Amino acid sequence: MNAAETALNGTPSKPSGPRVWPGSPNPLGATWDGSGVSFALFSAHAEKVELCLFDSDGVTETARITLPEYTHEVWHGYLPDARPGQLYGYRVHGPYEPLAGHRFNPNKLLLDPYAKVLVGNLKWDDALFGYTVGHPDEDLSFDERDSAPFMPKCQVVDPAFTWGRSMDFRPWHETVIYEMHVRGYTILHPEVPEEFRGTFEGLASQPVVDHLKNLGIKAIELLPIHAFLQDRHLIERDLGNYWGYNSIGYFAPNPDYLRPRNDLSSFKSFVQKMHDAGIEVILDVVYNHTAEGNHLGPTLSFRGIDNYSYYYLMDDQPRFYNDFTGTGNALELRHPKVLSMVMDSLRYWVHVMGVDGFRFDLATTLARVEGPYDEHASFLDAVAQDPVLGHVKLIAEPWDTGLGGYQVGNFPPGWAEWNDQYRDTMRKFWKGDEGLLPEFAGRFSASADIFNRRGRRTWASVNFITAHDGFTLHDLVSYNHKHNEDNGENGRDGSDNNNSWNCGVEGETDDPEILALRRRQMRNLLATLLLSQGTPMLTAGDEFARTQQGNNNAYCQDSEISWLDWSAIDEAGRAQTDFVARLLALRHQHIVFHRNRFFHGDIIPGTQVKDVIWLHPDGREMTRDDWHDHEARSLAIRLSGEAGIVHLTETGEQEPDDTFLLLVNASHEDVAFVLPNGDSGAWEPLVDTMSEDGQPEGDVGPHSPGVKLTLGGRSLRLLRLVAEA
Repeated sequence: MNAAETALNGTPSKPSGPRVWPGSPNPLGATWDGSGVSFALFSAHAEKVELCLFDSDGVTETARITLPEYTHEVWHGYLPDARPGQLYGYRVHGPYEPLAGHRFNPNKLLLDPYAKVLVGNLKWDDALFGYTVGHPDEDLSFDERDSAPFMPKCQVVDPAFTWGRSMDFRPWHETVIYEMHVRGYTILHPEVPEEFRGTFEGLASQPVVDHLKNLGIKAIELLPIHAFLQDRHLIERDLGNYWGYNSIGYFAPNPDYLRPRNDLSSFKSFVQKMHDAGIEVILDVVYNHTAEGNHLGPTLSFRGIDNYSYYYLMDDQPRFYNDFTGTGNALELRHPKVLSMVMDSLRYWVHVMGVDGFRFDLATTLARVEGPYDEHASFLDAVAQDPVLGHVKLIAEPWDTGLGGYQVGNFPPGWAEWNDQYRDTMRKFWKGDEGLLPEFAGRFSASADIFNRRGRRTWASVNFITAHDGFTLHDLVSYNHKHNEDNGENGRDGSDNNNSWNCGVEGETDDPEILALRRRQMRNLLATLLLSQGTPMLTAGDEFARTQQGNNNAYCQDSEISWLDWSAIDEAGRAQTDFVARLLALRHQHIVFHRNRFFHGDIIPGTQVKDVIWLHPDGREMTRDDWHDHEARSLAIRLSGEAGIVHLTETGEQEPDDTFLLLVNASHEDVAFVLPNGDSGAWEPLVDTMSEDGQPEGDVGPHSPGVKLTLGGRSLRLLRLVAEA
């Protein structure tokens, strides 16, 4: 402006709105660099991207800024005056052509896929949908209502945090996993301060840490903590998505678990507290689908940013989604930017948030290429070569609901897998089903028939009797049928294939004999799990016989049905907790129960014994005919401590151990066992599930080889070979 113009018009006005610089396409997300904030959003098919800034309560939009640059399919800009705490969201312009796979609608405020914190909760309203709900053309229609009033907002964060002492990686074969829910674990805990119950701060409280340490847990596996949504249909039935398998953001924790709310340091402090106690933190992650559902779902993030890129659409009808998960959609991990988002998320939780591993929900979906599962899918190859993820624990749930989805044993080296065959076999065996001795032996010895390939180790088999999905241990021995009436689906939900046995009465009873049998069955199952080769996984509360009143699908029960009731632990529950702690102490003290290599039943070099011997109750080694005796439900297992001569430590040293004998009787009748001959020493009883506390009773020995011991019906006994006095 020249002098004349200035004189005529006065002082030049300053540009309105925040200053915006071009910025950089990397990194994606909102990144505070100490001077300002970089914003970058991937969208290959957008025509314009607007960054919306909000006031501190997330109600008023204070600025709407068109991102000025588009580089390599990334829209980006830099706000030199923005600071941590700034709330924001995006509006993305582009074609609304569902038949071609595009669902852009700038009337819908969208969450940043890389957001680290979400502020506020989603409020269900028809304005959240990109189409007009109820329109005769359904999702082919276009909705012009603004969704911002109903959406949570993203928040810029400062990631700074001072970590304490780091934790060394725990070898896989030493790992014992404890599956737990952040909210349900402490919401009723009387020793946790009320304001911290149901949060990460609650899990970090000393009573919780003490319980985990006393029990002998080496790793906790948290049900999903990524930001997730409450399903509309559940909210309308006064229920909720309790488990959290409904992710809408892969970098942000669920806000309800943070205390103070939106404070990431509470999660990091929790991880540090676990590490100080020698306990690893594993996250259950849901990268297979998002909360946006099928073509009739809401437009909240990925769908409105670039539906065609983010989702696995049907080739011939891109209006619709391939659904391998039963949830309506599947993420398109064949797309490099979507794959990068997942990898960035995983590295973020390791590098910035300090976690030690991941359990991947419906992992088969992540490895589908052109439909079928592929062991060399981009996702699996990317994880295998990643220098960060190559050093954390990776667990696959090796199935999904699509064609060819069951892939147990088929994940690559470096992965552990949930072993549902272990679960089903052990449940059937202790229920008394016939013809299961060979299967029992295979599952007990880490399922070598499934996992012993390509140099995989015993720990690849994650053994479990129960998990969040299904009966609790108490209910497994108390109900023949599921009782899911409170879920409001007329009993249609939840599996009917539970392999459970109520011991004679359905549900609660006062019959002392039935109650004693149920407690014994729980001890049998727990002892089998914790003495098996492989990686054991306990479900929180099973140690003291938590019940869900027969509900085997409590995904929607954010209530007393799912919460752990610590005040209800009775004398029997305390005894069972002590029993679990004793078994875990035995497991940790004796490497014979967690060898890093598979047993082969071969003679150990330099000795005259095999690494494992399967014995008939009469003391002789099992024959082919014995294995095929469908009526047989009893056997003995000799676990040789001498196997440590060839099973070396990480520093190359021999690690011989004691030799143990496990007597197993799943028959309802007493069975006489002859203790094996040929051993120098005597057999000292350590565990007997016939007793209420699992301690040996009566004539506790030690017993000389060749002695006959009678094992009660449906019981288990563990003995150790000791030198005779």
